Amino acid sequence: MMTGYFERAGGPDGGAAVALDEIEISILRSLAVQLVELIGPGGRAESVGDELDALFSEGPSEAPTDPALARLFPDAYHGPDDGDQDERSREHSAEFRRFTEDDLRAGKRENLLTVIRALDGLSGQENGPGGAVLTLTPEESQAWLRALNDLRLAIGVRLDISKDDDSDRLFHLPDEDPDKPLVMAYLWLGGLQESLIATLLP
Repeated sequence: MMTGYFERAGGPDGGAAVALDEIEISILRSLAVQLVELIGPGGRAESVGDELDALFSEGPSEAPTDPALARLFPDAYHGPDDGDQDERSREHSAEFRRFTEDDLRAGKRENLLTVIRALDGLSGQENGPGGAVLTLTPEESQAWLRALNDLRLAIGVRLDISKDDDSDRLFHLPDEDPDKPLVMAYLWLGGLQESLIATLLP
């Protein structure tokens, strides 16, 4: 098994498997933990004991000020030209956000925690020539796919990547550029994500 790229797992349930070395495990876990911390603690279902109260409690109505969070939790409604919002679009976005963002945050946190738990489960394995082999169920694979996408979106914001063409610029970044480690992580996560998508295709 080639390290750093997903392959189809054996067995009747399908799923995916990947060999990761210690450095890859450390980087991936660190990125996932950082994004969990950025997204923040508990949603309304975690902070309110009564399920009925939790159902009708309200979340934030304003878009996040952090650019990475704003990318992960964008406004649902835009202006007529899909550009600047008009007053009506802002009102609709605020209303939609108020009743959905807490659940969206909880879902993204759970996806990232699935990644962290899986990586922590590798700590007892002996690394072979290809690294420790992580095997995911189909459900875990889907959570990983969503988490990898969120990680790349967040890093892309930090690197000011606004379109696909920007990726070519990253390949030619000089080694002395301070963004180089983050760029390498971004590109690696992209390869990991693409290999997982290919693995999960029927």
